[in-house]
Amino acid sequence: MMSFVSLLLVGIMFPAIQAKQFRKCELSQVLKDMDGFRGIALPKWICTIFHTSGYDTQTIVSNNGSTEYGLFQINNKFWCRDNQILQSRNICDISCDKFLDDDLTDDMICAKKILDKEGIDYWLAHKPLCSEKLEQWHCEKL
Repeated sequence: MMSFVSLLLVGIMFPAIQAKQFRKCELSQVLKDMDGFRGIALPKWICTIFHTSGYDTQTIVSNNGSTEYGLFQINNKFWCRDNQILQSRNICDISCDKFLDDDLTDDMICAKKILDKEGIDYWLAHKPLCSEKLEQWHCEKL
């Protein structure tokens, strides 16, 4: 009984991150305010995110000594801070773990900053996989 109470207290004190595995049209609805930002149509975003993170908010990828977080695979060397790279530029002024939850507000704000500074080709999947033939990435009901 004591271990159950201890486990319950740990669960209350340290709630789990609410992750989300989106479906294409569900994600399109959430990201609709990004449609047309800097000339990038929503289907291009949906395609790029699919090939970057598979629509999973808890995607974490280690990449050449840095780590990329969340749907948009935001890098800890430049855009967010974590305990891995203490000298991060942290341009988005946010903890990287904020990109692992189901609230995409901060993810979208940071993605727009990345788009402003780096362009859509920051996301390497964009050019080879999402430059043309985007019909399959459209959703009818938005």
